[in-house]
Amino acid sequence: MAGMFRLGMVINPLAGLGGSVALKGSDNVAKEALARGAEPKSALRMAQALTVILPYKERIKILTASGDMGEALCQQMGFNYEVVYQSTVEQGLVAAGQHTLATDTQNAVKRLEQQDLDLLMFSGGDGTARDVHQALDTELPVLGVPAGVKIHSGVYGITPQASGMVLKMLLDGELVSIMSADVMDIDESAFRSGTVKARRFGEMCVPAEPRYIQAVKMGGKEVDELVLADMAAEVIDLMEDELFIMGSGSTVAAVMESLGLDNTLLGVDVIQEQALVASDLSAAQLLEIVAGQSAKLVITLIGGQGHILGRGNQQLSPALIRQVGKDNIIIMATKTKLKALEGRPLIVDSGDPELDKALSGYYKVITGYHDYVMYQVANPDFV
Repeated sequence: MAGMFRLGMVINPLAGLGGSVALKGSDNVAKEALARGAEPKSALRMAQALTVILPYKERIKILTASGDMGEALCQQMGFNYEVVYQSTVEQGLVAAGQHTLATDTQNAVKRLEQQDLDLLMFSGGDGTARDVHQALDTELPVLGVPAGVKIHSGVYGITPQASGMVLKMLLDGELVSIMSADVMDIDESAFRSGTVKARRFGEMCVPAEPRYIQAVKMGGKEVDELVLADMAAEVIDLMEDELFIMGSGSTVAAVMESLGLDNTLLGVDVIQEQALVASDLSAAQLLEIVAGQSAKLVITLIGGQGHILGRGNQQLSPALIRQVGKDNIIIMATKTKLKALEGRPLIVDSGDPELDKALSGYYKVITGYHDYVMYQVANPDFV
């Protein structure tokens, strides 16, 4: 059985309050909106999204904030959950006139970002998206559930149910592309005066509907040489001054070829600043070279099997992988190879079961230039 999907969840209880009472937003007018009889809807919208994945709830652990920011809904819907942030407002008091602050959303996101999440889902509007963006320090994939008056940002599902469907696709093991989407907001004060002033505040990584076959040429089918060149260009763009451990296989070899470097097709090489450091290294030699240095590991999967570690790259020892760290593992694969797995997860067989379990989760797999899909690593015996 695959490991538990770790879903971060943040509800902005104030999102959308101003819409039903003609305030054209909720920023800085929550008290007035409640006084006019507005009822909080954000939790209801998140519930609509989560209803889609209720049949999967035994496979999901939700990490969330206390009270109306997530805990109450988890209790109501029967999800396995853990509170990792205490809101400044007790449960049930939002509707009574007390309200959470933007800093609550930001601090909850910062705490959740430390929880090794597979996805962060939040409900709100453009102001909430801005708060999430401001708090995030990593490229953690996020997904918004639309609950605000203003939804100009591209980080939301078109409906709460659509957001739930994207999550369901992940749980079903479907290929879900990762894209960068803009975080937008408008000046509500100007909007209430009849002027629309939209502004871009940045971007976040968002799961999108899958694009299984990359339209390059030949009727939209992948052309191996072109796709490999695109993937190689993406990896090269990631290279700074740290060491890059280049795993075996023709997919990784495409990076070396693009750099004009000699490559050990069935071995492991190390490069730094796009220059070759050492070739065809043993496990002991790799540990010696990487000792005390920052490094990234570039690997691919074995077609048809899905193994990324433990098949043809045993030089990548558990000790080395621990030193590199899960967040520094870069996986390359064509969408054709991923689709051929028919939803089966990628496999790790490092020889250390505890490490294999720690490496489970969803990864951004490079499938082209600035093109990624989310794909799960999970051994069948993970519980």
